Amino acid sequence: MRSFFKNVLANIVAIVLLCAVFFVFFIMMLVFSSMGSEKSVVVKKNSVLTINLKTAIIDSPTEENVSLFNISDKNKNILLYDVLEAINKAKTDDNIKGISIEADYLNAGITQLDDIRNAIEDFKKSGKFVYAYGNAVSQSSYYLGSVADQYYLNPSGMIELKGLATEVTFFKDFAEKYGIGIEVIRHGKFKSAVEPFLRNDISPENKEQLSTLLNDIWKNTSTKIAVSRKIDTTQFRMVVDSLYGMIPELGLKYKLADKLIQKTEYDEMIKSKLSLKEKEKLNKISVANYISSYADEDKSGEKVAVLYASGAINNGDGYNEIFSEKYVKYIKDLQNDDKVKAVVFRINSPGGSANASDEILFELQQLKKKKPLVVSFGDYAASGGYYIAMAADKIYSEPNTLTGSIGVFGVIPYYKDIANKNGIRSDIVATNANSQYYSALNGVSPYGVSLITRSVEGTYKRFVHFVTQNRKQTFEQIDSVGGGRVWSGTRAKQIGLVDDLGTLNDAVKFAAQKAGLKSYHVTSYPKKMSPFEQIFKDLNEDEISARVIKNKIGKANYEILQQITDKKLQSEVKMEMPYQIKIN
Repeated sequence: MRSFFKNVLANIVAIVLLCAVFFVFFIMMLVFSSMGSEKSVVVKKNSVLTINLKTAIIDSPTEENVSLFNISDKNKNILLYDVLEAINKAKTDDNIKGISIEADYLNAGITQLDDIRNAIEDFKKSGKFVYAYGNAVSQSSYYLGSVADQYYLNPSGMIELKGLATEVTFFKDFAEKYGIGIEVIRHGKFKSAVEPFLRNDISPENKEQLSTLLNDIWKNTSTKIAVSRKIDTTQFRMVVDSLYGMIPELGLKYKLADKLIQKTEYDEMIKSKLSLKEKEKLNKISVANYISSYADEDKSGEKVAVLYASGAINNGDGYNEIFSEKYVKYIKDLQNDDKVKAVVFRINSPGGSANASDEILFELQQLKKKKPLVVSFGDYAASGGYYIAMAADKIYSEPNTLTGSIGVFGVIPYYKDIANKNGIRSDIVATNANSQYYSALNGVSPYGVSLITRSVEGTYKRFVHFVTQNRKQTFEQIDSVGGGRVWSGTRAKQIGLVDDLGTLNDAVKFAAQKAGLKSYHVTSYPKKMSPFEQIFKDLNEDEISARVIKNKIGKANYEILQQITDKKLQSEVKMEMPYQIKIN
């Protein structure tokens, strides 16, 4: 018996030691990998700056989510601001002779594509070439690639040019079928975040705002494509309606592409453009590597800080979205940093917790008392995402930013019917009249409904109050364009919800000007987490379970599942927009 326990103990010790060795080996591999990625990059003569599939454009450092599940992913995430700076720097860099856009699919938001496209338009003023090549090209990639002097397509390729559409998923029948009750309280007939739980189709009000929004965005993007490709507007609409881009010969016939060639022929054509000999190598440098080539330049002195706020707004402490506790600290740090002379608050958020939004707005109001605060909108600045902008000296929006959604709602699910059908009932003993105003089995009491309604209405009035102060309009004026309605940035400018249409660069320049700075450098907040911090912060049961489920059912289905099961949706009054617009 003693021998048995001895063997068991020896095996346990061996397993522990083996795990420890593996863990140390894993850490060392990460360290060496990180060191290897930080090698200095030298830009060779006759180089071509390349935008390719390995480039993922993110708006904020918090969008970079490194974990054990994607540690081997070779794609590089790059901040939008860094991409724009790289293109601007390449314009006057004698070693960079042109730009090659080689992306069938680009991981970037619609306003990010707008900014990059505008930067490339400006780059072309240098006289340097811009070419693009595609195989099976998504609509978003073609939107960017169409800015090129020449667009080349593979002979068996395609361009998915189809216009915009949105599909809303509804859960009303699902909830009724399985005995799930949902109590909804909202302010604003356009506050459509709760419609999936109330209806089986899109309401006339929501259909109106979605139609207006999609047509505004498509008008902006399609006009730019048609102008760049020198296609008549009427003909362009016919080409899109007929999906002619899906057939390479028709894409060529109707001017979506200039020539059908293989990738090797495309590279040879660029070599010829650069007057390279047959055996000379074509030097392509990715945007990420180009940024690395000058990343160590001196950045001492006065700063304009860009504080990125990307994702849903939540209470508490966290990194990968907007968590109030974290952002209160960021804002206070910027307020007390004497080297930071102005702050640009870059918002890319559909909203979230009303309470968390209010905390962040208050701290921004304190920051504004000490130094200029300029706001720049990304893809979304809706509901709580718009609310936290109300401390700004000036608000810049992109033409295609989803803006506004000034509205509030609460959703309270309960499970009385499904519980009763399965023989589950409850009884209550309480000390006070409303100790059990809400129960998962019995729902919300009549008094609870009236109380939550008062809370929603009070939050809406507080929302509109801050908007009236910032936008210098009356309650009635803001209420008339509020009610939960989402506007494009173009229309938001027309109705006074933003000050100007412009990019993140425009916001940075204005902030520097307002602070009286002639020489400055731009620094980003929050600071990027190291791969170690990102990996180990996610080593928990929920993260692993979520990854397994997402891999099994797919990302799109997982997002639908989240809409039904999200605890944050059920717990408090929300300022949130229910959908996203993507040009795929």
